[in-house]
Amino acid sequence: MSYAVIKTGGKQYRVEPGDVLRVEKLPGEVGSPISFDEVLLRQSEAGLAIGSPAVEGAQVSAVIVGQERERKILVYKKKRRKNYRRRQGHRQSVTTIRVVAVD
Repeated sequence: MSYAVIKTGGKQYRVEPGDVLRVEKLPGEVGSPISFDEVLLRQSEAGLAIGSPAVEGAQVSAVIVGQERERKILVYKKKRRKNYRRRQGHRQSVTTIRVVAVD
């Protein structure tokens, strides 16, 4: 069993081959390959490799499955007794990827 911890979009993800996950928006079309070079930790048959900050020569290959947007969230601001109320919506763009290999 091989897995890795990658960093993308300011977050860290533990991934294995075959995993499907949603990450911050990445450039690319649906079906195009993408690779992550910032691998913080890699477990393979050879053993555990921990980077400082990244593991040298480690790479995670993935394929873009979809480019979509998350559900809308509503942000409210209010100041009591001042008749100040604001409502704003936000939809975050995300990329769905399928991990192909941990090298």
